[in-house]
Amino acid sequence: MYSLVPLIFMVNYIIVTGGVISGLGKGITTASIGKILQLHGYRVTAMKIDPYINFDAGTLRPTEHGEVWVTEDGGEIDQDLGHYERFLDINIPKSHNITTGQVFSVVIEKERKGEYLGKTVQPIPHVTDEIKRRIRTAAAEAKPDFLLVEIGGTVGDYENVLFLEAVRQMKLEDEKIIYVHVTYVPVLAALGEAKTKPTQHSVKLLREIGIQPDFIITRSEKPLDDVRKEKIALFCNMHEDEVISDSNIQNVYGVTLLFEEQQLCKKILHKLGLRKEEQELRTWKAYLTKIAKFDKKIKIGIVGKYFDIGAFKLSDSYISVIEAVRHAAWNNNLRPDVQWIDSKLFEKHPKKIISLNAYDGIIVPGGFGSSGIEGKIATIQYAREHNLPFLGLCLGMQLAVVEYARNICDIKDANSREFDKKAAHPVIDFIPEQVKIINESRYGATMRLGAYPAILKKGTLIYKLYGEEKVSERHRHRYEVNPEYVTTLEEYGLVFSGRSPDGILMEFMELPTHPYFVGTQAHPEFKSRPMKPAPLFDGLIKAAEKRKEKK
Repeated sequence: MYSLVPLIFMVNYIIVTGGVISGLGKGITTASIGKILQLHGYRVTAMKIDPYINFDAGTLRPTEHGEVWVTEDGGEIDQDLGHYERFLDINIPKSHNITTGQVFSVVIEKERKGEYLGKTVQPIPHVTDEIKRRIRTAAAEAKPDFLLVEIGGTVGDYENVLFLEAVRQMKLEDEKIIYVHVTYVPVLAALGEAKTKPTQHSVKLLREIGIQPDFIITRSEKPLDDVRKEKIALFCNMHEDEVISDSNIQNVYGVTLLFEEQQLCKKILHKLGLRKEEQELRTWKAYLTKIAKFDKKIKIGIVGKYFDIGAFKLSDSYISVIEAVRHAAWNNNLRPDVQWIDSKLFEKHPKKIISLNAYDGIIVPGGFGSSGIEGKIATIQYAREHNLPFLGLCLGMQLAVVEYARNICDIKDANSREFDKKAAHPVIDFIPEQVKIINESRYGATMRLGAYPAILKKGTLIYKLYGEEKVSERHRHRYEVNPEYVTTLEEYGLVFSGRSPDGILMEFMELPTHPYFVGTQAHPEFKSRPMKPAPLFDGLIKAAEKRKEKK
């Protein structure tokens, strides 16, 4: 019996689960399934379930769980929501993210208010009912033909059992559901053979919960052969054509074509009794075919500090920045060569700063905390003094202001209040309303979050790049350019080319005497799409190409 939101339409749910190991690419898989359905004429949206107890991703360090994605309405979400938005070219609200923390907090609040009428509150049905309510509410609000729901973690994890139980119940309650299970098929170097046993065990765990997958998508280095497909099908109680190979490819946007070649869309629609109508598939194919042929490279360095995770390097900390570079490079018929540079290197070895000359352009992205900051400032100074195209994002813009104040305005002890609470010249300071929040140590969902408008100054490079006077970009920060120093900075040649509508907050900056020295308080990478690159990234690539040609 439904405990939930009545629907006046019938939505089709596709539940994506994972097995064997984490980090398989369930987000890309979910986005790719959504894309092929969209290309065949269906309205699609997606949501992500994160089983951690955190209320949202806002307080998570990037090296802990990858990039924090920011939605238009100010949600701080797992990076997979970014994959959905980029593939589907839609804005997804923060309600399309469910965490254990969110669910438990609502259930406990209802219990405290007596809304369960004296019943014993239990994981089943009260927690699972809340999970189902949230999924169905998202469907009711978006009214898609398909709602894809990715459940984080792997089958067998203690923390996602209740979410799996909830989606099992949904099928029992006559929802139209397809279950897709993503697994890993390893090839051991000593054997040289793809092993299906991990997949078999993963599906066994899923079936013990009561879920029989409709499709198994196998992640592997090379395409899965028919022998392994047949074996997986036999031991996992399904047909061989329901085992879909998802091997490693150069461009993740091409996963859609891998699925289309194996007629996954047609098979999904057949199971649901729906019709397949091709609409925009040719355009998508043509785009992917075109960018695969680009051979002229552009070398962009991302100078950050969220790369170290033990003995390994983690690119997921800046995945949206990397994707935005790719979109802009492809828009200019170039193959992007994105390299990560740890800003702490220039603090330990200052002379190595000259290595930046090997790049065609530099990006200093967002971040928090004092680690690696002076290395970033040194990077910005080098870019300014050597006409190296530079784009500063959020913290990157703030540090560009600090660097300019120190070295051009001769304010030697200029700094951000974030790094020096007693700074004599805090050219970057708290947003006024943030002072009380910080004093109370309330860090979750308390920053300036989501989309905010800005008015651009006519005649500036920023205005030219956007082509309009009023723009909107997404934000995630606590600090701003201190208005007390704006006049001084501009007197020395820095131009604040975009401000908040009330004129108080500096949203964009540029240096007119430089080939491309641009910064924004926002995160334009969150709005970049494969066929619609973010203007500031497109401008960086164009400037970088000019530099490359001169060299």
